[in-house]
Amino acid sequence: MWYAIEGYDAPGMLAVRLAARPAHLSRLVELREQGRLLLAGPCPAIDAEDPGPAGFSGSIVIAEFDALDAARAWADADPYVLQAVYARVDVRPFRRVLP
Repeated sequence: MWYAIEGYDAPGMLAVRLAARPAHLSRLVELREQGRLLLAGPCPAIDAEDPGPAGFSGSIVIAEFDALDAARAWADADPYVLQAVYARVDVRPFRRVLP
């Protein structure tokens, strides 16, 4: 089943986010290579493709896991969680309709 994982950045964590980004992306590439990643990306904190020093308000990942517990465990092991970039992470089932 698909699961939506939404991480919400803690204030002032842009430098930590950027430092943890390579490890974060590595895990996403692994999901993609397994055919389990639908989409992933950050949410700019302002209405701009490159938010510069404004940073990001969080990220969204939609990926396939065997169960909700597995999706939560994957999210809990994310470098952004381990480095406290995210103040909060929500994981919930996602039903793909389009495209």
